[in-house]
Amino acid sequence: MAVLGESRGRGRALGEPRRYEADLHRQTEVILVQVNPGEAFTIQREDGQCQCITGPAQVPMMSPNGSVPPIYVPTGYISQVIEENGVRRVLVIPQPELIPGGHSPLPHPPPPPPPHLPAFVPHPVMMHPPPHPIYSGGAGDLGSQYISQYHTGHIFSELDSYSPHRRPPFAPRDERAGKTYSRLQRKLKERQAGGGAGSPPTDQARSPPLSPRKDHSSPAPLEVQNGLGSEEAEQEEGQGSDTEAERAKLVGVMRGSPCIDTESEDLDEESKALQVVLSTIGKPEVTDVQARTAELKWCAPAAPDDVKSCLGAQRRPAEPLSYEVMVSCGSRDGGCQVVYSGEELNATLDDLRPATDYSARVQATCRHVQGSPSEPVNFTTLSCEPDPPSAPWKAGGTKTSLVLQWKAPCDNGSKIHNYLLQWDEGKGTGEFEQCYYGPQKQYRVTKLSPASKYCFRLAAKNDMGVSGFSEAVDLFTSEGVPATPLCAELVKAGHNWLHLQWQRSAAPPSGDSIFYILEMEEEGMGCGFKKCYDGYKTSHTAKNLQRCTKYKFRVVAYNAEGKSNPSQVSEFSTCPDSPSCPRGLAVRGKVLPNSLEVCWESPNDDGGSEVTKYVLEISEDMNGASWEQVYCGSDMEHSCEGLRPGVTYLTRVYCISEGGQSPQSETLQIQTPIVPPGPCQHPRVVGRPKAREVLLRWGPPYVDGGGAVTLYSLEMKGGHEEVHREVYQGPDLDCTISNLLPGTSYSFRLRAANKAGYGPFSDYCEVTTCPGAPEPCRPPHVVCRSPTCALVSWETPPSNGTPVSEFRLEWGVTETTVQTCYSGPGLSHEIRGLLPATSYFFRVQAVNAVGVGPFSEVVLCQTPCSVPAAVAGVQALEDEELTAGRGSDAPYCPSTCLGLQWEAPCDHGAEITSYLIDLGERQPIPVGPVTRYVIQHLQPDTTYRIRIQALNSLGAGPFSPMVKMRTKPRPPQPPRLECTAFSHQTLRLKWGEGSIRTSPSDPLQYQLQMEDKSGRFVCLYRGPCHTHKVQRLVESTAYSFRIQAFNEGGEGPFSDVYTFSTLCSPPPAPKAPRLERLNDHTCEVTWESTPPMKGDPIIYSLQCMTGNTDFKQIYKGSATSYQASSLQPSNEYRFRLGAIRQCATPPDLPGPYSTTVTLLPQRSEAAAALGGGAVGGTKAVRTSVSLTDEQCAALILVVFAVTSILIAFVIQYFVIK
Repeated sequence: MAVLGESRGRGRALGEPRRYEADLHRQTEVILVQVNPGEAFTIQREDGQCQCITGPAQVPMMSPNGSVPPIYVPTGYISQVIEENGVRRVLVIPQPELIPGGHSPLPHPPPPPPPHLPAFVPHPVMMHPPPHPIYSGGAGDLGSQYISQYHTGHIFSELDSYSPHRRPPFAPRDERAGKTYSRLQRKLKERQAGGGAGSPPTDQARSPPLSPRKDHSSPAPLEVQNGLGSEEAEQEEGQGSDTEAERAKLVGVMRGSPCIDTESEDLDEESKALQVVLSTIGKPEVTDVQARTAELKWCAPAAPDDVKSCLGAQRRPAEPLSYEVMVSCGSRDGGCQVVYSGEELNATLDDLRPATDYSARVQATCRHVQGSPSEPVNFTTLSCEPDPPSAPWKAGGTKTSLVLQWKAPCDNGSKIHNYLLQWDEGKGTGEFEQCYYGPQKQYRVTKLSPASKYCFRLAAKNDMGVSGFSEAVDLFTSEGVPATPLCAELVKAGHNWLHLQWQRSAAPPSGDSIFYILEMEEEGMGCGFKKCYDGYKTSHTAKNLQRCTKYKFRVVAYNAEGKSNPSQVSEFSTCPDSPSCPRGLAVRGKVLPNSLEVCWESPNDDGGSEVTKYVLEISEDMNGASWEQVYCGSDMEHSCEGLRPGVTYLTRVYCISEGGQSPQSETLQIQTPIVPPGPCQHPRVVGRPKAREVLLRWGPPYVDGGGAVTLYSLEMKGGHEEVHREVYQGPDLDCTISNLLPGTSYSFRLRAANKAGYGPFSDYCEVTTCPGAPEPCRPPHVVCRSPTCALVSWETPPSNGTPVSEFRLEWGVTETTVQTCYSGPGLSHEIRGLLPATSYFFRVQAVNAVGVGPFSEVVLCQTPCSVPAAVAGVQALEDEELTAGRGSDAPYCPSTCLGLQWEAPCDHGAEITSYLIDLGERQPIPVGPVTRYVIQHLQPDTTYRIRIQALNSLGAGPFSPMVKMRTKPRPPQPPRLECTAFSHQTLRLKWGEGSIRTSPSDPLQYQLQMEDKSGRFVCLYRGPCHTHKVQRLVESTAYSFRIQAFNEGGEGPFSDVYTFSTLCSPPPAPKAPRLERLNDHTCEVTWESTPPMKGDPIIYSLQCMTGNTDFKQIYKGSATSYQASSLQPSNEYRFRLGAIRQCATPPDLPGPYSTTVTLLPQRSEAAAALGGGAVGGTKAVRTSVSLTDEQCAALILVVFAVTSILIAFVIQYFVIK
């Protein structure tokens, strides 16, 4: 398995350890994991689940922090980093039993997860590694040659920031001490419940650890105590006798403490006090900071007075304290790594990165109790010379030159200024000479010998010094043309292709690629050799050739220097082709129900060889999925026997020759004739026979005669009949025979038919019917006694042998919505609650012990007419509905009128002739047969109580429910319209008196209209406000306005027409004038002309300012240039230009001035020309001209692009990472 990574960040030399999290965030890594066949690649997702990917496969991944994720290699393997042409490759190779020079063998990573884990989403940056993985990464990570020099506990990596055992940010000491005390007490109770100290060792092994931060394997103390000698240790012990005494006292108490698993409850209080003492450790001190090392010192924790009394009562042997030094990159608390664990009060931090910020903490531990970390101390390492760069590589070259390129190494805090490239001049003695020194990252070496080896090495230099040289690399120049290759050989031949191969020429020492050209000549064509292949491979398949044809081939080798001589000519022939399909497959003679005869003709093309045999296949599957071979021989006809009648067969034929098998011929579809079907199964009764019907069912015949059964014929004989008669004919397999006599025996027989005709009859089936329900009653007799009451009577029908026990009477407005209104033995029934002038339907049925008889015929009856019903749905009409249907001759006033509408009631058979509207105190208003009416001549803003009554020829109906309605107030008069402000493009209008703040729900609102070019008034504003600003008007133009007020009572009349005019607009600011010095005392000023505005001419005003004086007008007119004279060469002059519009009616309108241009003194101009180094002199004018539109757009685009890049960088760095 290989992991390929392409770096997108700062380069780093191969094998350089990368140990700190802050440095890891500076790179972005694109990683391609290539899994070989038979291997597996395991990755853990951000949700904690893992997936095992088996080879062969390629998994692309992205790492924003610039590191390759941990590779879970099997036991006995390690990962090794190799860099080739800027691509880092991580190889998995077998691991030796013990790495030489290391402090301890490397720990084996955990086995990979099983392959049944869920799917993996490739985001390796979010993976959670195991507590001690084997780190493998790209260039800049810890290489395999560095693993033996560092203990695994001292390696810094960003992966620990995602470790599941990472300590969270430190809480205050009092809170953390309380949490630790509670956790220890809870674990003590669990151990006591599980058996205490007397438990067997297996139970203790399964129990959880005493503390999540406890280190059960502490390294042995070294002779040299982390870089400090014994004399320095004695000096540290000699300082602070009081502190050492307190430490000795505290250590004595710790050594005498028994195990917490067997201690009583009072020991928990001591553990809590001990943790408080360990948490009082002070901030460490950093001394002697170098580029890659630093010295760290600290003091032992001192017990407070209230804790000394508690610890002083214990008299037990002393126990030493152990310390852990945690270092992180930067001043953050997260991502800390333990770099030292021991009993000394000082430590040496090795393998640091130059010019990097670090934060260090110290934490004290005694047995199972661990204190809080100390306050962090921050320090920064010094800068140094760059890291050794990687070896240069060959980017191109010829026979006499080489082009070398290289990558920049880590600068270690100081920018690299130059590179030193040395070579051995092709002597091979190991002595190097300088061939290049400069800041570039590539160099061309010329005047070399062809096909020669040269050795190069590279070093980098910054302000701190020169780095070490890279590994020496051997590069070769190109040589001459290749030797003549051997002739091509035939590997395999086909009817239209030949597969050839040839031997590869000897590779030159320089490693240059050799390419080959394969040339081909067809026999008898006379065109000579033509190129059919050009590439680096040593084999080729020539396609699209002629069958049974000879071809000649030769090979030519070439490289960058030229082509070799052609090889010897080889001659090969193609094979014969397979024949074409046989022709004319057809039927010979008549097709019988059980046999047929087919014939065919020979193929048009035999492929160059004689046909040896023909193969005939037949299939009953219309899709042609399965075929059966029925003949194989040299004849071209065959008779097929044993076929079934009425079946469609597919036949096809193909031939075989020396060239192979031909394609299948076209499929011939043949159908055998059908015959009548066989006898059917006798019909059988389904369920119990009823009195007047019986249900029969049967199955198809066993023999269908080759055709589908399309018809069944059922015959019946019963009662006193002597001949069978047909009662059913159809394709169904069941039939219901109706209209039978109750208690009668019947016999049935059946036969089937297809396209060939009817088959024989089946056996007889005997059936006897049961007694039946009564016969249908006669139509009932209905008599209307009143508009709401009717009497219904009926007679008893025949009972079919069983007396009638009940009658059921149904009625309804329609025939489909009838319902039962009576059930009993009586022969009449009176129905009440009917509607006047309404038609009703009646029917009756009889019931006996056997069942329910059919209904009688339906009888229709209509009730007499009556007065109308009460009017419903009385409501007021909307204003839009009233004005829509009224003409101009009948205006509608909502303040004196009320519009009513109602729903027409039921007329009960007599047409409604009129309505009567009752207004209470006023006289009732009679109206015609309408459903809406407008009451006029009412009082404004008055409430009326209204009810309506309908009348027809039979009388007046009841009144409707009372409805209250109110008339609206009178509409308002229009206000006075005034113009308060005006300009050349706007007019501000004001009307009425009111507050500035208005609400859309105000009852009084206004509509402002303006006359357009066609003389029509269009609405500009509609709302409650008292002012409105009309914009986008034309200058010096009169506009007509009118206003209208409206409220809930309606719209008032329009006001008189008001006319207001806009002003003339001033001309725009002209562009800055151009200056040209004619001599020492004269200057010419030119500017661009401004077009006239609506026929008004434009004149110009040119002003000049000398020094700090005010601007003075020096010219006024319509010309576009002016010569200013009497100028002093030593003075500075400033010019500006303004346009003036000459209106038809005075006064004239001046416009704004242009930007100022400056005419510099001649001395300043000469100095500026000499300082700038201009060729041919410079103009003596410095103009402060404003930017053009294109320049402003470009400037805005540049500013927007820079802002977008900065925002993207901030999101990438602070949000995503």
